[in-house]
This record gives sequence, C-alpha cells and structure tokens, in this order.
Amino acid sequence: MPGCVIGMARWNRPSIFVYGGTILPGCSVVQGEKKSLDIVSVFEAVGKHASGEYSDEDLQAVEESAIPGEGSCGGMYTANTMASAIEALGMSLPNSSAQAAVGEDKMRDCFDAGAAVLAMLEKGITPRDIMTRKSFENAITLVIALGGSTNAVLHLLAMAHAAEVPLSIDDFTEIGKRVPVLADLKPSGKFEMAPLVEIGGTVPLMKMLLKGGLLHGDCLTVTGRTMAENLANSDIEYPDDQVIIRPLDNPIKADSHLRILYGNLAPGGSVAKISGKEGQAFTGRARVFESEEGAMKAILDGEIVAGDVIVIRREGPKGGPGMREMLGPTAAVMGRGLGDSVALITDGRFSGGSHGFVVGHITPEAYEGGPIGLLAEGDQITIDAVANKITVAIDDEEMEKRRADWVRPEPHYRRGVLAKYAAAVTSASEGAVTDKGL
Repeated sequence: MPGCVIGMARWNRPSIFVYGGTILPGCSVVQGEKKSLDIVSVFEAVGKHASGEYSDEDLQAVEESAIPGEGSCGGMYTANTMASAIEALGMSLPNSSAQAAVGEDKMRDCFDAGAAVLAMLEKGITPRDIMTRKSFENAITLVIALGGSTNAVLHLLAMAHAAEVPLSIDDFTEIGKRVPVLADLKPSGKFEMAPLVEIGGTVPLMKMLLKGGLLHGDCLTVTGRTMAENLANSDIEYPDDQVIIRPLDNPIKADSHLRILYGNLAPGGSVAKISGKEGQAFTGRARVFESEEGAMKAILDGEIVAGDVIVIRREGPKGGPGMREMLGPTAAVMGRGLGDSVALITDGRFSGGSHGFVVGHITPEAYEGGPIGLLAEGDQITIDAVANKITVAIDDEEMEKRRADWVRPEPHYRRGVLAKYAAAVTSASEGAVTDKGL
C-alpha cells in the first residue's frame, strides 16, 4: 500500500488509491466460550498452547476459524492503519478505508474510483497537488486517533520522501501532543475493524477531528474537493449508542500512543506503541537475541520470565536486511501471559497486531554499530514513555569500551538484490528509503 502511494508520488500523474478492504472477523467456541477471532488470535494462541493454557484442540479451533475469507488483517493493524492514513492524506475516496473486502460497498468504491480518476485527468489534479505537508499532518492525526500501527511512522516518512515533502519522526511527537486516541480497536482495544465499518467508518471520526480543530480542512483530495467539503457533503454519523469511538472530551488516551523515544540506547530515535494499559515505564534485564527465531524459541520454551526485556537485534533495514515484523514474538509473549511483565525492543519493526511494552525501529541499528548491538545479557534497560527515553544503565566509558571491541557481523547477503538493498537503505528514522540523495 505505501509502495503504491510512493509510486504515485514519484510518477505524479492523476491517480487514486483503491483499498482492498478489511476481512470480516472469525468466530469459534474455545474452552466453552464464544470468541471473535482474527490473525493475531492465532499467533497468541500459539503462546497459550506453549504455556499449557490451550490444548491441541483449542489451538486447532482458533486456527481453523480465525481467517474466514478475503481481506486485510481485521483490527487496526498495519493495512487498515495505512488505508485510513491514505484516506486522510486525500489519496483515496471518503470512507473507502472502512469497507469490508466483500460486498457492494467495495464494488461501488471501485467504480467510483474510476469516475474520480477521470475527473482528476480532466482537472489536471496530480498526487503532489494533494500530498502536501498539511495533508501528511492529517494522515498522522487520523492514525493517532485510531490507535494505529507503528509502521505508519516508517511508511509515512517514506511516502513523504517520495512526494518531496519534509517530514521527520519528531513531527509525530509534536502532533501527538494534541491528538488523543479515540478508537477502541484491536490490538490494544476491544473491537475489530468490521464493527467500525458497521457504525459508519472513518468519516464521522474525521468530522469530529475537523470540528475539534485537529485536521486541516482546506487540503485538496482526489474528489477535486477539499477534505472539509467532502465531510460536509456526507450525512454519515455514528449512532448515539456506539461505544467504539470515544468523544474528544473522553478519550481512551489524552495524547498519542505512538512515542518517539531517544536516549543512549537509541540516539537516532525509536518508535514505541504505548496504549497506557501497560503502564508508562518499564525497567528490566536484557535478554539478547541475534534474530527473531532465537527469541521466539526462548519464549515458547519458557526461558523468558517477568522482568525481562527481550532484545532482538540484527533485524534492521541493513542488518535484516529489510526489517522483518516481530508479530510472532510479541504475540507469543501475550499468549504466555507475560504482556504486562515483559518488554521487547528491536531494531526491526512490528506487525500492526503487536501490542504490549514494545519498542522498535531503534536507530542506529545493530549492524551499523548502534548501542543495541553493544548490549550484553543482563544489562538494565529502562523505557520511559513519559520522558520519551530508552536507556541502558551503563556509563559512556563502558559503552566506548564495548564499541572498541565490536566487530561488524557478517552480512546475510553479499550479492544480489538484498545485498544492493542493504547497501542503499537509510535508517528507520529516515523511512528506510533507498534513494536518499539521488
């Protein structure tokens, strides 16, 4: 999805983004209780099975029912996050991000997109007319209000780079100071995307944000009208008895759940998703792993205990290469019942379905000699989402001693596309783009 928008920005010809739509939730009876299920349910069930909470039959019941058909992952995970961001950016039709993959609404959306792109051709409207600094601020605002994925930081930075719009990770902090989390959506909340679709989608939320002075209503969109005009032309409103979207004066969280953390462990920045349920700070001992697989095995084997900070390194843009998402380990932690007592940090990234005390995109990454690559087993790590800091309790002298002893790990690839990618890619704090300076 971000790749589509990046291509549109680079080519800068009249074009429109059409989202495939969200999956409907699955359903099954597990241990005598009827459960609404999605893809993350499967990953967390693996952890519950490893802990003995789920039997083979319980795990099978979840696996067989979680994915009932086509569509993107069903919570406010990365796909639905980015669809919403692209809508707020102005590059897709109003409410097109809040539609099921199957049904008449999505079919109509596809036909309407065809008419809209013809109108864009006639009017000479191009993507860079739409993708401005203010429209990217709108995208960030909606992502925060929906409690969206950490991947939005990485992807919006890359999209802005393609559109030649100045945007930095620190902009997420500034916007996040004034924008609350309003949506009670998975993974941190209760509901899937489908119930939000049923009550009206994203348009009523955007009306609320616009009325509250949190959106730039004068931004042009693919309809040829401004965001404010699009919202004024819609009669969609939430029912009075809905409980998915909170009002501005009673938010789930008063400021952003996406926190940009700095400190001696991440001098170039990092991204945390802190809903508030986990608390605002965590201090624990480092358990260091050189890959996702090593960490996953330790979690499932019961080697991770309360008070641990799981460190997964060599998963960054260069070291991976490519920043794999850590849904398996984070879901296994939750499934084992350790979500409130264990943290996980990485120079890789997370799935939109990841939740708990997690910090990713740590920069500089381990492969570049960043501090995360210098950590040792048992180091004391502190994550502070109030001060926006992530630190390790070693002094500068010890850090420099470890740096002097550090040897760059052997690359996973020496030839081919992935070797070229690793050589060209920038840090996660710069959007992990491969054409900076070209």
